[in-house]
Amino acid sequence: MTKTALVLSGGGMFGAYQAGAWKALSRLVKPDIVVGASVGALNGWLIAAGLTGEDLVQHWLDPASGELMPYRRPPLSWKGVFDPQPLRNRAKLLLEHHSPRVDYGVVLVHLPRLRPKLFRNREVSWQHLVATCAVPGGFPPVRIGGALYLDGGVLETLPIWAAEEMGATRVIAVNALRFVSPWAVGLALKGMRRLSRVQPRAPGGPEVTLITPTQNLGKFLDGATWRRENIVRWIELGEADAVAALGGDVGCAFGAGRVRNLPAGGRLRRSEPSPAGKSALPSSRT
Repeated sequence: MTKTALVLSGGGMFGAYQAGAWKALSRLVKPDIVVGASVGALNGWLIAAGLTGEDLVQHWLDPASGELMPYRRPPLSWKGVFDPQPLRNRAKLLLEHHSPRVDYGVVLVHLPRLRPKLFRNREVSWQHLVATCAVPGGFPPVRIGGALYLDGGVLETLPIWAAEEMGATRVIAVNALRFVSPWAVGLALKGMRRLSRVQPRAPGGPEVTLITPTQNLGKFLDGATWRRENIVRWIELGEADAVAALGGDVGCAFGAGRVRNLPAGGRLRRSEPSPAGKSALPSSRT
């Protein structure tokens, strides 16, 4: 049986792009599985709980969505530049008021081994949602069950391997990470990925449709600051890119979560580059 998964990347405030993409997708697709890392895990929790595209857009247009990354005063660099308490409060509210109606997975990175780890459904606590957003230097790692975890997106942009592990045969992946990155950030991420020594996945697996920004979303620090004009632009771009990737004649068998009639140009295998040429599909797994 076909199982369709929605996979969402990290990206901080760039996560508004995913809200725009979901606004288009929610009219066409009912996923059987939702997987996310970092902000994609927060968006994914709401989507898995049944939030419509319009509702998720309104969530991002609310200035309160920008309160998750307040700078510490004074900054304490060894604990991260952001105060984690608002993120903790939001994660607790998400679990209190929303429950996934489909299979849900969140990816974290285990320290000190630097290995990605998937947590599913009832395994997920508010601490897991905080940990998957704990980008190094931004938020401190989170201790869960005696182990330390950090941002699930630092080793791979889109955790497609996790959706495959949960039984997905088809994946719609939304990448919100296309921005002008400082060289030091890119160098640090490359170093972490090299140290992780995670083996590449074998060829094959689910068919992947990738939705990725056709324009740069902005500069690195734009992803840490809520500005309405940016949020609106990212939402509109996400919606337009999703419509372009899936085409206007996409059908959906809601009972099985099946997407039919995807245009050939919107289909990507994991080994192929993204259309924008900026955001490669992930190449590592547990």
